[in-house]
Amino acid sequence: MAVADVRAEELVVIVNRAAPPLSKEQIADLYLGRTDDFTPIDQVVGSEIYVEFYKKVTGRDSAQIKAIWSRLVFTDRGVAPKQLPNSAAVKKAVAANPKSVGYIEKSAVDSSIKVVLAVD
Repeated sequence: MAVADVRAEELVVIVNRAAPPLSKEQIADLYLGRTDDFTPIDQVVGSEIYVEFYKKVTGRDSAQIKAIWSRLVFTDRGVAPKQLPNSAAVKKAVAANPKSVGYIEKSAVDSSIKVVLAVD
């Protein structure tokens, strides 16, 4: 399965339609394991969309993210985000769970989910 080239396309952070709005800071905290208010869902580690998301939302690279989650999991203070293979799978998971948050290409947005952040 090919990974989409996200450099040419805007990324968006999505939540279930019933979820409240989230700020960029809240989203970064979720994906850095600082809070467990929502369940973050990742795309494949190392994929372009993964790298782009973490760089632009958390200001960290893949190695830093891996180190953060390794430490949190090892010390039993968190569970790393579940990885799904593509934006369609992330969108389906977020639409099914009011407490989940994910990121996808803007072109994959439809009425089943709500956009809370455009990542530029």
